[in-house]
Amino acid sequence: MGLLQPFIVQRRKDAVKSRTINQALKIVRQVVNFAADELIDEHDLTWLESAPKIKLLPEPDLRTPRPLSWDDQTRLFQKLPDHLATMALFIVNTGLRDAEICGLRWEWEVKLQGLDGTAFILPAGLFKSRYEGLVLLNRVAQNVVESQRGKHPEFVFTYHGEPICRMLNTGWKKARKETALDVRVHDLRHTFGMRLRAAGVGFEDRQDLLRHKSNRITTHYSKAEIRNLLDALDSICNREEKPEIVLIRRFVNQ
Repeated sequence: MGLLQPFIVQRRKDAVKSRTINQALKIVRQVVNFAADELIDEHDLTWLESAPKIKLLPEPDLRTPRPLSWDDQTRLFQKLPDHLATMALFIVNTGLRDAEICGLRWEWEVKLQGLDGTAFILPAGLFKSRYEGLVLLNRVAQNVVESQRGKHPEFVFTYHGEPICRMLNTGWKKARKETALDVRVHDLRHTFGMRLRAAGVGFEDRQDLLRHKSNRITTHYSKAEIRNLLDALDSICNREEKPEIVLIRRFVNQ
């Protein structure tokens, strides 16, 4: 830890959060543990006799998730710039993370054999996932995709012809301030999960639709399983769908 102190001090000077610094410390801890437990030299000895203890920095408690009510959603979406409102609408219907929606590419879109519509397969190794992730689309999400088709050859969501690095930008913060809604982009994903649960979607199906880590290979589904998941997704756009339809028409007509 003494050797790591200059690194920690410098990162703090750079205004880096403790959570980010801890990610680096965890990597160091993983390396020294590997050197002490598994790396063997020509004398059949581990590279380190024992692993030094790497202490993580204290982190502030993460804020409790704040899923959106339907009224909150309408208020927020009306204040967001069009490109952010489009992305936000897509997230509350698919559960994508910020990095996943910003990096979503057309080349990952696939036709659902024997079923209407398309889906996206997120490649393994991207977005902190070791496995491919299947993103199914209910009718709202499919309409959003169609509204974006042809706007950019590579990325699904763009702004002035350029890919978007992150949704938590000036436009998002301004809308949050104007509506007095303390909403993070990740809260849209929580909203998706909450609505699935409220609609009576089972635990395993919710896990698959949220692409949580599990032993299930979530890109290898039968047609019946995909149909079941699509029905589950459609169940969350049955209630008070008028605000979403207004948004979709606004985007399609642009």
